[in-house]
Amino acid sequence: MHYLLFYELAEDYLARRGKFRNQHLQLAWQAVDRGEMLLGGALANPTDLAIVLFKGDSPGVAENFAKTDPYVANGILKHWYVREWTTVAGEACAMPVRPSAQL
Repeated sequence: MHYLLFYELAEDYLARRGKFRNQHLQLAWQAVDRGEMLLGGALANPTDLAIVLFKGDSPGVAENFAKTDPYVANGILKHWYVREWTTVAGEACAMPVRPSAQL
């Protein structure tokens, strides 16, 4: 299954993240190395939201990441939440659904 971790960024996120960024990136790349995190990054123009894509058996993999993330611990986010994403198309989708022969 795929899970999306959403980070709603504080207004001063860009100004404050530098102090915690290396720790955050270290945590992220460790999750990548374990095969849990597939992609992650902030949306731009405006930079108000970040999204991280996880692969796992439960939303716990994304929730555990957020609970240990220095961005969360140091309050540079307004809010975070996890949503299950039912992926049905693409090479890495979790539940492939092909079109029927008749279209």
